Amino acid sequence: MPSGQNIPIAGILLAAVTFAVMLAAGVDAVIALAVLTVWVGSLLVAAGRPPEPPKVKEQKRFTLDAIRDLIENSSTPLMITERGTIAIANRAARRMLGPHVVGQDARVALRQPEAISLLNKNREGEAIVRGLVRRGDVWQINRQAIDERLAMLEFINQTAEADISRAHTDFVANASHELRTPLAAILGYVETLQEGDGKLDTPTARKFLGIIEREAKRLQALVSDLMSLSRVEAEKHDPPTERIDLASLVERAARDAAGPDRAERLIFTIEAEPVVLGDLQQLEQVVRNLVDNALKYGAPDRPVTVALDLAQGDLARIAVIDEGEGIAPEQIPHLTRRFYRTDPGRSRASGGTGLGLAIVKHIVDRHRGRLDITSELGKGTRVVVRIPLAKAEEAQADASGAGETGSDTGPDAAHPAQTEQLS
Repeated sequence: MPSGQNIPIAGILLAAVTFAVMLAAGVDAVIALAVLTVWVGSLLVAAGRPPEPPKVKEQKRFTLDAIRDLIENSSTPLMITERGTIAIANRAARRMLGPHVVGQDARVALRQPEAISLLNKNREGEAIVRGLVRRGDVWQINRQAIDERLAMLEFINQTAEADISRAHTDFVANASHELRTPLAAILGYVETLQEGDGKLDTPTARKFLGIIEREAKRLQALVSDLMSLSRVEAEKHDPPTERIDLASLVERAARDAAGPDRAERLIFTIEAEPVVLGDLQQLEQVVRNLVDNALKYGAPDRPVTVALDLAQGDLARIAVIDEGEGIAPEQIPHLTRRFYRTDPGRSRASGGTGLGLAIVKHIVDRHRGRLDITSELGKGTRVVVRIPLAKAEEAQADASGAGETGSDTGPDAAHPAQTEQLS
Protein backbone atom coordinates (compact mmCIF):
# COMPACT_ATOMS: atom_id res chain seq x y z
CA MET A 1 0.00 0.00 0.00
CA PRO A 2 1.57 3.29 -1.05
CA SER A 3 2.00 5.95 1.57
CA GLY A 4 -0.52 8.74 1.70
CA GLN A 5 1.89 11.40 0.54
CA ASN A 6 2.51 9.47 -2.70
CA ILE A 7 -1.25 9.12 -3.68
CA PRO A 8 -2.16 11.65 -6.43
CA ILE A 9 -5.24 13.22 -4.69
CA ALA A 10 -5.93 15.58 -7.59
CA GLY A 11 -6.07 12.65 -9.99
CA ILE A 12 -8.59 10.76 -7.82
CA LEU A 13 -10.82 13.84 -7.47
CA LEU A 14 -10.74 14.30 -11.23
CA ALA A 15 -11.78 10.66 -11.67
CA ALA A 16 -14.74 11.12 -9.26
CA VAL A 17 -15.93 14.21 -11.13
CA THR A 18 -15.66 12.34 -14.42
CA PHE A 19 -17.73 9.43 -12.93
CA ALA A 20 -20.48 11.90 -11.86
CA VAL A 21 -20.55 13.50 -15.31
CA MET A 22 -20.86 10.08 -16.97
CA LEU A 23 -23.86 9.19 -14.75
CA ALA A 24 -25.49 12.55 -15.51
CA ALA A 25 -24.97 11.94 -19.23
CA GLY A 26 -26.87 8.65 -19.01
CA VAL A 27 -23.92 6.28 -19.16
CA ASP A 28 -24.69 2.94 -17.62
CA ALA A 29 -23.63 2.96 -13.96
CA VAL A 30 -21.75 -0.36 -14.27
CA ILE A 31 -19.65 0.93 -17.18
CA ALA A 32 -18.96 4.23 -15.40
CA LEU A 33 -17.93 2.37 -12.24
CA ALA A 34 -15.59 0.10 -14.25
CA VAL A 35 -13.90 3.13 -15.86
CA LEU A 36 -13.55 4.78 -12.45
CA THR A 37 -12.03 1.62 -10.95
CA VAL A 38 -9.43 1.26 -13.73
CA TRP A 39 -8.52 4.94 -13.52
CA VAL A 40 -8.06 5.00 -9.74
CA GLY A 41 -6.21 1.68 -9.82
CA SER A 42 -3.70 2.97 -12.35
CA LEU A 43 -3.12 6.08 -10.25
CA LEU A 44 -2.48 4.00 -7.15
CA VAL A 45 -0.06 1.70 -8.99
CA ALA A 46 1.80 4.69 -10.36
CA ALA A 47 1.98 6.20 -6.86
CA GLY A 48 3.58 3.03 -5.50
CA ARG A 49 6.48 2.90 -8.05
CA PRO A 50 9.94 4.09 -7.05
CA PRO A 51 11.12 7.29 -8.73
CA GLU A 52 12.59 6.83 -12.18
CA PRO A 53 16.41 6.63 -12.00
CA PRO A 54 18.41 9.47 -13.57
CA LYS A 55 19.60 9.00 -17.08
CA VAL A 56 22.79 7.01 -17.55
CA LYS A 57 24.50 10.00 -19.10
CA GLU A 58 23.84 12.11 -15.99
CA GLN A 59 25.19 9.30 -13.75
CA LYS A 60 28.38 9.12 -15.79
CA ARG A 61 28.91 12.88 -15.65
CA PHE A 62 28.59 12.86 -11.87
CA THR A 63 31.04 9.97 -11.56
CA LEU A 64 33.69 11.64 -13.74
CA ASP A 65 33.26 14.92 -11.87
CA ALA A 66 33.80 13.14 -8.56
CA ILE A 67 36.91 11.40 -9.87
CA ARG A 68 38.24 14.68 -11.28
CA ASP A 69 37.88 16.39 -7.90
CA LEU A 70 39.53 13.44 -6.18
CA ILE A 71 42.70 13.29 -8.33
CA GLU A 72 43.16 16.88 -9.47
CA ASN A 73 45.67 17.93 -6.80
CA SER A 74 47.69 14.71 -6.66
CA SER A 75 51.41 15.27 -7.26
CA THR A 76 51.49 12.03 -9.28
CA PRO A 77 50.37 12.42 -12.92
CA LEU A 78 47.04 10.57 -13.27
CA MET A 79 44.68 10.08 -16.21
CA ILE A 80 41.21 8.55 -16.50
CA THR A 81 40.41 6.90 -19.82
CA GLU A 82 36.89 6.15 -21.02
CA ARG A 83 36.93 3.34 -23.55
CA GLY A 84 40.46 4.31 -24.61
CA THR A 85 39.90 8.09 -24.74
CA ILE A 86 41.45 10.40 -22.14
CA ALA A 87 38.46 11.80 -20.23
CA ILE A 88 40.39 13.36 -17.31
CA ALA A 89 44.01 14.41 -16.78
CA ASN A 90 44.93 15.91 -13.42
CA ARG A 91 47.10 18.99 -13.03
CA ALA A 92 50.37 17.03 -12.86
CA ALA A 93 49.49 15.07 -16.02
CA ARG A 94 48.50 18.24 -17.91
CA ARG A 95 51.75 19.87 -16.88
CA MET A 96 53.66 16.81 -18.06
CA LEU A 97 51.97 16.16 -21.43
CA GLY A 98 49.97 19.34 -22.05
CA PRO A 99 46.26 20.15 -21.64
CA HIS A 100 45.53 19.14 -25.24
CA VAL A 101 45.67 15.42 -24.33
CA VAL A 102 42.18 15.56 -22.77
CA GLY A 103 39.80 14.16 -25.35
CA GLN A 104 42.54 12.39 -27.33
CA ASP A 105 42.87 8.69 -27.93
CA ALA A 106 45.30 7.58 -25.21
CA ARG A 107 47.41 5.70 -27.75
CA VAL A 108 47.85 8.86 -29.81
CA ALA A 109 48.65 10.97 -26.74
CA LEU A 110 51.29 8.58 -25.36
CA ARG A 111 52.73 7.44 -28.73
CA GLN A 112 55.35 5.08 -27.28
CA PRO A 113 55.05 1.43 -28.42
CA GLU A 114 55.29 0.10 -24.84
CA ALA A 115 52.43 2.35 -23.72
CA ILE A 116 50.32 1.47 -26.76
CA SER A 117 50.87 -2.23 -26.08
CA LEU A 118 49.66 -1.77 -22.50
CA LEU A 119 46.54 0.10 -23.65
CA ASN A 120 45.73 -2.41 -26.38
CA LYS A 121 45.63 -5.23 -23.82
CA ASN A 122 42.74 -3.39 -22.15
CA ARG A 123 43.55 -4.91 -18.76
CA GLU A 124 45.52 -4.09 -15.65
CA GLY A 125 49.29 -4.04 -15.98
CA GLU A 126 52.39 -1.83 -16.22
CA ALA A 127 54.87 -0.70 -18.83
CA ILE A 128 58.27 1.02 -18.77
CA VAL A 129 58.41 3.86 -21.29
CA ARG A 130 61.49 5.85 -22.32
CA GLY A 131 61.45 9.33 -23.81
CA LEU A 132 57.81 10.02 -22.94
CA VAL A 133 58.33 13.70 -22.05
CA ARG A 134 61.92 14.42 -22.97
CA ARG A 135 64.83 12.50 -24.36
CA GLY A 136 66.35 10.05 -21.89
CA ASP A 137 63.59 10.09 -19.27
CA VAL A 138 62.10 6.84 -17.91
CA TRP A 139 58.48 6.42 -16.77
CA GLN A 140 56.55 3.50 -15.34
CA ILE A 141 52.89 3.54 -16.46
CA ASN A 142 50.41 1.56 -14.33
CA ARG A 143 46.91 0.81 -15.69
CA GLN A 144 44.11 0.07 -13.20
CA ALA A 145 40.54 -0.70 -14.34
CA ILE A 146 37.77 1.19 -12.50
CA ASP A 147 34.79 -0.44 -14.26
CA GLU A 148 33.94 -1.80 -17.70
CA ARG A 149 34.41 1.58 -19.37
CA LEU A 150 36.78 3.56 -17.11
CA ALA A 151 40.46 2.96 -16.28
CA MET A 152 43.15 4.97 -14.49
CA LEU A 153 46.70 5.50 -15.78
CA GLU A 154 49.35 6.34 -13.19
CA PHE A 155 52.74 7.77 -14.28
CA ILE A 156 55.77 7.23 -12.00
CA ASN A 157 59.01 9.02 -12.92
CA GLN A 158 61.92 6.59 -12.64
CA THR A 159 64.50 8.76 -14.41
CA ALA A 160 66.50 9.44 -11.23
CA GLU A 161 66.67 5.75 -10.33
CA ALA A 162 67.75 4.91 -13.89
CA ASP A 163 70.43 7.63 -13.79
CA ILE A 164 71.76 6.30 -10.48
CA SER A 165 71.87 2.76 -11.80
CA ARG A 166 73.64 3.92 -14.97
CA ALA A 167 76.10 6.00 -12.93
CA HIS A 168 76.93 2.98 -10.75
CA THR A 169 77.46 0.85 -13.83
CA ASP A 170 79.68 3.48 -15.45
CA PHE A 171 81.59 3.93 -12.20
CA VAL A 172 82.36 0.23 -11.88
CA ALA A 173 83.40 0.05 -15.54
CA ASN A 174 85.65 3.13 -15.25
CA ALA A 175 87.15 2.03 -11.95
CA SER A 176 87.90 -1.41 -13.37
CA HIS A 177 89.60 0.16 -16.39
CA GLU A 178 91.64 2.54 -14.25
CA LEU A 179 92.76 -0.31 -11.98
CA ARG A 180 93.63 -2.62 -14.87
CA THR A 181 95.92 -0.12 -16.59
CA PRO A 182 98.61 0.18 -13.88
CA LEU A 183 98.24 -3.49 -12.98
CA ALA A 184 98.92 -4.51 -16.57
CA ALA A 185 102.06 -2.35 -16.64
CA ILE A 186 103.31 -3.73 -13.32
CA LEU A 187 102.74 -7.35 -14.34
CA GLY A 188 104.29 -6.80 -17.76
CA TYR A 189 107.52 -5.31 -16.47
CA VAL A 190 107.79 -7.86 -13.65
CA GLU A 191 107.42 -10.63 -16.22
CA THR A 192 110.14 -9.03 -18.37
CA LEU A 193 112.50 -8.82 -15.42
CA GLN A 194 111.81 -12.45 -14.51
CA GLU A 195 112.44 -13.65 -18.05
CA GLY A 196 115.74 -11.78 -18.20
CA ASP A 197 117.28 -14.23 -15.70
CA GLY A 198 119.45 -11.43 -14.36
CA LYS A 199 120.94 -10.76 -17.80
CA LEU A 200 119.34 -7.31 -18.23
CA ASP A 201 121.83 -4.50 -17.89
CA THR A 202 121.49 -2.43 -14.75
CA PRO A 203 120.20 0.81 -16.40
CA THR A 204 117.38 -1.12 -18.16
CA ALA A 205 116.46 -3.02 -15.01
CA ARG A 206 116.36 0.22 -13.03
CA LYS A 207 114.19 1.81 -15.69
CA PHE A 208 111.71 -1.07 -15.48
CA LEU A 209 111.73 -0.96 -11.67
CA GLY A 210 111.09 2.76 -11.82
CA ILE A 211 108.06 2.20 -14.05
CA ILE A 212 106.79 -0.49 -11.70
CA GLU A 213 107.17 1.86 -8.74
CA ARG A 214 105.37 4.71 -10.53
CA GLU A 215 102.47 2.51 -11.59
CA ALA A 216 102.21 1.01 -8.09
CA LYS A 217 102.02 4.48 -6.58
CA ARG A 218 99.38 5.42 -9.13
CA LEU A 219 97.43 2.32 -8.15
CA GLN A 220 97.80 3.21 -4.48
CA ALA A 221 96.55 6.75 -5.14
CA LEU A 222 93.56 5.45 -7.07
CA VAL A 223 92.57 3.03 -4.29
CA SER A 224 93.00 5.83 -1.74
CA ASP A 225 90.77 8.19 -3.75
CA LEU A 226 88.14 5.49 -4.21
CA MET A 227 88.07 4.91 -0.47
CA SER A 228 87.84 8.67 0.17
CA LEU A 229 84.96 9.02 -2.27
CA SER A 230 83.18 6.07 -0.67
CA ARG A 231 83.56 7.58 2.80
CA VAL A 232 82.28 11.00 1.71
CA GLU A 233 79.24 9.48 0.02
CA ALA A 234 78.49 7.38 3.10
CA GLU A 235 78.54 10.49 5.32
CA LYS A 236 76.92 12.98 2.94
CA HIS A 237 73.73 13.20 5.05
CA ASP A 238 75.62 13.76 8.33
CA PRO A 239 76.42 17.46 8.82
CA PRO A 240 79.92 17.91 10.28
CA THR A 241 80.06 19.39 13.80
CA GLU A 242 83.76 20.04 14.54
CA ARG A 243 84.78 23.71 14.91
CA ILE A 244 87.70 24.36 12.56
CA ASP A 245 89.97 27.38 12.08
CA LEU A 246 90.28 27.57 8.31
CA ALA A 247 93.29 29.90 8.17
CA SER A 248 95.74 27.43 9.69
CA LEU A 249 94.13 24.49 7.89
CA VAL A 250 94.40 26.11 4.44
CA GLU A 251 98.05 27.00 4.79
CA ARG A 252 99.03 23.64 6.27
CA ALA A 253 97.15 21.57 3.67
CA ALA A 254 98.44 23.68 0.76
CA ARG A 255 102.06 23.23 1.85
CA ASP A 256 101.49 19.48 2.28
CA ALA A 257 100.16 19.27 -1.27
CA ALA A 258 103.07 21.24 -2.71
CA GLY A 259 105.80 19.40 -0.84
CA PRO A 260 109.34 20.75 -0.62
CA ASP A 261 109.85 20.66 -4.40
CA ARG A 262 106.94 22.96 -5.30
CA ALA A 263 106.48 25.04 -2.15
CA GLU A 264 108.20 28.09 -3.63
CA ARG A 265 105.44 28.42 -6.26
CA LEU A 266 102.75 29.07 -3.62
CA ILE A 267 101.50 32.58 -2.84
CA PHE A 268 99.22 32.89 0.21
CA THR A 269 96.64 35.64 0.65
CA ILE A 270 95.04 35.04 4.05
CA GLU A 271 92.77 37.99 4.84
CA ALA A 272 90.46 36.46 7.44
CA GLU A 273 90.41 33.77 10.11
CA PRO A 274 86.97 32.22 9.69
CA VAL A 275 85.66 29.40 11.85
CA VAL A 276 83.41 26.77 10.26
CA LEU A 277 81.73 23.56 11.31
CA GLY A 278 83.47 20.87 9.33
CA ASP A 279 85.33 17.61 9.01
CA LEU A 280 89.04 18.34 9.47
CA GLN A 281 90.36 15.55 7.23
CA GLN A 282 87.87 16.25 4.46
CA LEU A 283 88.52 20.00 4.37
CA GLU A 284 92.26 19.33 4.28
CA GLN A 285 91.64 17.01 1.35
CA VAL A 286 89.71 19.74 -0.47
CA VAL A 287 92.65 22.14 -0.21
CA ARG A 288 95.23 19.47 -1.07
CA ASN A 289 93.33 18.34 -4.16
CA LEU A 290 92.79 21.89 -5.45
CA VAL A 291 96.39 22.96 -4.84
CA ASP A 292 97.79 19.74 -6.34
CA ASN A 293 95.67 20.22 -9.48
CA ALA A 294 96.75 23.84 -9.81
CA LEU A 295 100.43 22.93 -9.47
CA LYS A 296 100.12 20.03 -11.93
CA TYR A 297 98.20 21.79 -14.67
CA GLY A 298 99.35 25.37 -14.16
CA ALA A 299 102.41 26.69 -15.96
CA PRO A 300 105.46 25.18 -14.21
CA ASP A 301 107.24 28.53 -14.01
CA ARG A 302 104.21 30.48 -12.74
CA PRO A 303 102.88 30.82 -9.18
CA VAL A 304 99.70 29.37 -7.70
CA THR A 305 97.71 31.70 -5.44
CA VAL A 306 95.89 30.32 -2.39
CA ALA A 307 93.50 32.88 -0.89
CA LEU A 308 91.14 32.89 2.09
CA ASP A 309 88.64 35.63 2.94
CA LEU A 310 84.96 36.28 3.71
CA ALA A 311 82.22 36.48 1.09
CA GLN A 312 78.69 37.88 1.50
CA GLY A 313 79.32 38.36 5.21
CA ASP A 314 78.53 34.80 6.31
CA LEU A 315 80.65 32.60 4.05
CA ALA A 316 84.29 31.56 4.18
CA ARG A 317 85.82 31.69 0.70
CA ILE A 318 88.82 29.61 -0.37
CA ALA A 319 90.23 30.38 -3.83
CA VAL A 320 93.00 28.55 -5.68
CA ILE A 321 94.24 30.29 -8.83
CA ASP A 322 96.74 29.02 -11.40
CA GLU A 323 98.18 30.61 -14.53
CA GLY A 324 98.16 27.60 -16.81
CA GLU A 325 96.64 26.76 -20.17
CA GLY A 326 93.07 27.09 -18.93
CA ILE A 327 90.06 24.90 -19.65
CA ALA A 328 87.62 25.10 -22.57
CA PRO A 329 84.16 26.40 -21.52
CA GLU A 330 82.34 23.29 -22.74
CA GLN A 331 84.46 21.08 -20.45
CA ILE A 332 83.91 22.99 -17.20
CA PRO A 333 80.46 21.47 -16.40
CA HIS A 334 81.99 17.97 -16.58
CA LEU A 335 85.03 18.55 -14.38
CA THR A 336 83.43 17.14 -11.22
CA ARG A 337 82.40 13.90 -12.91
CA ARG A 338 84.23 10.80 -11.76
CA PHE A 339 87.22 9.89 -13.95
CA TYR A 340 86.64 12.86 -16.25
CA ARG A 341 89.85 14.28 -17.71
CA THR A 342 90.33 17.20 -20.07
CA ASP A 343 93.64 15.66 -21.22
CA PRO A 344 93.72 11.93 -20.32
CA GLY A 345 97.31 11.37 -21.41
CA ARG A 346 98.68 14.31 -19.46
CA SER A 347 96.58 13.50 -16.42
CA ARG A 348 97.78 9.90 -16.23
CA ALA A 349 101.39 10.93 -16.84
CA SER A 350 101.17 13.33 -13.90
CA GLY A 351 99.66 10.67 -11.65
CA GLY A 352 96.10 11.98 -11.66
CA THR A 353 93.26 9.58 -10.88
CA GLY A 354 90.39 11.60 -12.34
CA LEU A 355 88.63 11.62 -8.96
CA GLY A 356 90.08 14.73 -7.32
CA LEU A 357 87.38 17.25 -8.23
CA ALA A 358 84.62 14.68 -7.76
CA ILE A 359 85.81 14.22 -4.17
CA VAL A 360 86.00 18.00 -3.68
CA LYS A 361 82.44 18.43 -4.95
CA HIS A 362 81.05 15.76 -2.61
CA ILE A 363 82.89 17.21 0.41
CA VAL A 364 81.70 20.74 -0.34
CA ASP A 365 78.14 19.48 -0.70
CA ARG A 366 78.36 17.73 2.66
CA HIS A 367 79.51 21.02 4.25
CA ARG A 368 76.49 22.80 2.67
CA GLY A 369 78.89 24.85 0.57
CA ARG A 370 79.34 25.75 -3.08
CA LEU A 371 82.02 25.01 -5.67
CA ASP A 372 82.64 27.36 -8.61
CA ILE A 373 85.16 26.94 -11.43
CA THR A 374 86.02 29.66 -13.93
CA SER A 375 88.71 29.49 -16.58
CA GLU A 376 90.01 31.15 -19.72
CA LEU A 377 92.11 29.41 -22.34
CA GLY A 378 95.70 30.53 -22.28
CA LYS A 379 95.30 32.47 -19.02
CA GLY A 380 94.47 30.10 -16.20
CA THR A 381 91.83 28.64 -13.92
CA ARG A 382 90.23 29.84 -10.69
CA VAL A 383 88.48 27.41 -8.31
CA VAL A 384 86.45 28.86 -5.43
CA VAL A 385 84.93 27.02 -2.47
CA ARG A 386 82.42 28.81 -0.22
CA ILE A 387 81.47 27.30 3.16
CA PRO A 388 79.01 28.77 5.71
CA LEU A 389 80.54 30.17 8.88
CA ALA A 390 79.85 28.47 12.20
CA LYS A 391 77.82 31.46 13.47
CA ALA A 392 77.34 34.89 12.05
CA GLU A 393 78.14 36.71 15.31
CA GLU A 394 81.22 34.55 15.94
CA ALA A 395 82.38 35.11 12.40
CA GLN A 396 82.23 38.88 12.94
CA ALA A 397 84.29 38.55 16.12
CA ASP A 398 86.84 36.32 14.40
CA ALA A 399 87.16 38.72 11.50
CA SER A 400 87.46 41.85 13.70
CA GLY A 401 91.24 41.77 13.38
CA ALA A 402 90.83 42.00 9.62
CA GLY A 403 88.11 44.66 9.63
CA GLU A 404 89.22 45.99 6.26
CA THR A 405 88.26 42.67 4.69
CA GLY A 406 84.80 42.38 3.17
CA SER A 407 82.81 40.59 0.58
CA ASP A 408 84.64 42.46 -2.20
CA THR A 409 88.16 41.62 -1.02
CA GLY A 410 90.29 38.54 -1.44
CA PRO A 411 91.79 37.17 -4.63
CA ASP A 412 89.87 39.67 -6.71
CA ALA A 413 91.48 42.62 -4.91
CA ALA A 414 94.86 41.01 -4.24
CA HIS A 415 95.53 40.08 -7.86
CA PRO A 416 93.52 42.35 -10.14
CA ALA A 417 95.36 41.19 -13.23
CA GLN A 418 94.48 37.57 -12.59
CA THR A 419 90.91 38.51 -11.80
CA GLU A 420 90.58 40.38 -15.04
CA GLN A 421 91.84 37.36 -16.94
CA LEU A 422 89.73 34.78 -15.14
CA SER A 423 86.47 36.51 -14.24
